[in-house]
Amino acid sequence: GVTGTFHYGLQVSIINSPAEYIQSFIRETWLKRYGSSPSEEMITLMWSFIVSIYSIGGLLGSSSAGYLSVRFGRKKAMLFANIPALLGAALMGFSQLCGSFEMIIAGRLFSGVCGGLAQNVHIMYAGECAPRKLRGLIAITASTATAVGKFVGFALGLREVLGVEALWPILLAANAVPALVQLLILPFFPDSPRYLLIDQKDKEGCI
Repeated sequence: GVTGTFHYGLQVSIINSPAEYIQSFIRETWLKRYGSSPSEEMITLMWSFIVSIYSIGGLLGSSSAGYLSVRFGRKKAMLFANIPALLGAALMGFSQLCGSFEMIIAGRLFSGVCGGLAQNVHIMYAGECAPRKLRGLIAITASTATAVGKFVGFALGLREVLGVEALWPILLAANAVPALVQLLILPFFPDSPRYLLIDQKDKEGCI
């Protein structure tokens, strides 16, 4: 679930630390483009977009979770979720270099799509793969991964780590790491027995 509930927890907490630096970046970019400083209301509006657009992306991702998990299977749906995660990380990571705060907004939107999709599929996939005796324990790992993600996001945002002005783009792009880890590891996992039996009619594969 590293791009499932962990990704959600990470994205929720990681945006808090560089708030001041991102707002300064918006102010500087606006000044270079238009030759005048933006109003405080405009900066607040842009910052609000950056924070809240993740939820809109999450809504889009959640809406597609059911279709993708049935059409391609739980495992492939989880792998697909890494695509918007990596795209979002790239957009946010290169936003300062390209001088575009809109890239941060777009990156947060794509990260939200990943979070909404993977969070739903993660719980479904883990629950369907778990042995009956361990199903409750496995289900709890979803909320545990969210808490760990929030803690990691908080830790990365410390000034002693990545919470400084020069490193905030790297901090925002940190969600690329769990996405890459999952891309490398998840293909070796089995698919959901329920998906194989009910959706694929593959009784032998299910057993």
